[in-house]
Amino acid sequence: MADANSNNDAIGQCGDPAELQARHAVHKKKSFEMPHIYVILFVFSAIAALLTYIVPAGVYDRVPGPNGRTTIDPDSFRVIESTPVGLVDFMLAVPKGLIDAGVVVFFTFMIGGMFMVLRRTGIIEIGVDKLARRFANNSILVIPILMVTFAVIATLIGTQELALVYVPVILPLMIALRFDSVTAAAVALCATTAGFTAGVLNPINTGLGQQLADLPVFSGMTLRMLAFAAILAAGIVYVVRYALKVRGNPELSLMRGDAKELEKQQRYLHSASESARGATLRQKLAAVAAFGFFGLLVWGVLEQGWFMMEMAGLFVIMGIVVGLIAGLKTADICDGFNEGFRDVLVGAMICGIARAVAVVLEDGQIMDTLVHGLGNLVGGFPSMLSAIGMFLAQLGFNFVIPSGSGQALVTMPIMAPLSDLVGVTRQTAVLAYQLGDGLSNILYPTSGYFMATLALAGVTWDKWVKFFLPLFAIWIAIAMAFLVYAQATQWVG
Repeated sequence: MADANSNNDAIGQCGDPAELQARHAVHKKKSFEMPHIYVILFVFSAIAALLTYIVPAGVYDRVPGPNGRTTIDPDSFRVIESTPVGLVDFMLAVPKGLIDAGVVVFFTFMIGGMFMVLRRTGIIEIGVDKLARRFANNSILVIPILMVTFAVIATLIGTQELALVYVPVILPLMIALRFDSVTAAAVALCATTAGFTAGVLNPINTGLGQQLADLPVFSGMTLRMLAFAAILAAGIVYVVRYALKVRGNPELSLMRGDAKELEKQQRYLHSASESARGATLRQKLAAVAAFGFFGLLVWGVLEQGWFMMEMAGLFVIMGIVVGLIAGLKTADICDGFNEGFRDVLVGAMICGIARAVAVVLEDGQIMDTLVHGLGNLVGGFPSMLSAIGMFLAQLGFNFVIPSGSGQALVTMPIMAPLSDLVGVTRQTAVLAYQLGDGLSNILYPTSGYFMATLALAGVTWDKWVKFFLPLFAIWIAIAMAFLVYAQATQWVG
């Protein structure tokens, strides 16, 4: 086909220019190119602004909730005077979004800069070389091992955002084992999402959701463990199949032809005949220091409740200390940070631009109206399908509030009492919230940590969507199956 097209072009070049132009127009019409993610998010923001002129403004009263958090009074909704978003407010939505998402934005910059400094020390290449040689004969086992580990951590402590830390660590290894960047992103994102969504002991979605629904915290563990196993197993099989396909035929990789992907391959791929890379004393000491910092990170997250702000500060210190131990000059460390900042710039900006959608809805005071409308919509479903209706409502609402705890605080005070009226147990209502919130966290471009993770992996959103949509459909089917079972058995945990 390529030769035929070339010949046709050559003939066209020798023929009538109008005919050649017509042929190019036909070719352009046939090909569809996904708009840039900035364009997609701008369109979403514009649609949100338009809705503020159509949807009545409304508000719920805010009241103290569990653990001092603010939640809503489900019986207090009232329509108020409309405050549609004007031109100036719309113009300020992106800057406000960047400010609101500042923690995620700067966390992305810091982790990108820190890992570029580590790369300059050479310790990442040396470590990857050793791991690649060790797993050379059964490299595919790395994927399920890593995914189970990441998923278990996420289902116990609810830190989906740790995918941001995992990706830069495992990316060189995935490339060295002849997979690709999509595989690396999938291992981290699909595993953490499976664990977070099922939330066996996850305080962020299961614990908070059950508190808001007046249920014993972490009750119903057996069914959630089964959901965890089913969602994770489907994810592992899907990622492994893709990874094997890429290793067998690199032309089938979604990253084929990507210039940065070729650079990664040149850096990390090695021949079995090449001698193993050795480390200097300073590099060995730097590696020990790096492991020490990662240990400090785990301790801080688990014991001190550290989150992105604390982790970002730790990564700055880590890059400086490890770089100096490895023998880098201060100018080299600074250049390394700058290079890392440039590599993740687009992803960091997307985190803030995506937040603009919610900013517009909040400024127009229609966020609560949308929640109220979704509650009424679910109430109109047949009783047997009410749990599915709750799931679909949460799935849709997650686009504008991608925070698990934020979505629980806004929607569960409505969904919990609504479940009593439509014949759904409150335990099932919480499960519907978990599944609707969690599964779509790695699909919607309004999810800040997700877009930042893709930026660190060097994977564009459109390529990820092409990879993830079939798995997303499988996960939706699994979620619905569990909800139908819960509804049919009137599951109470």
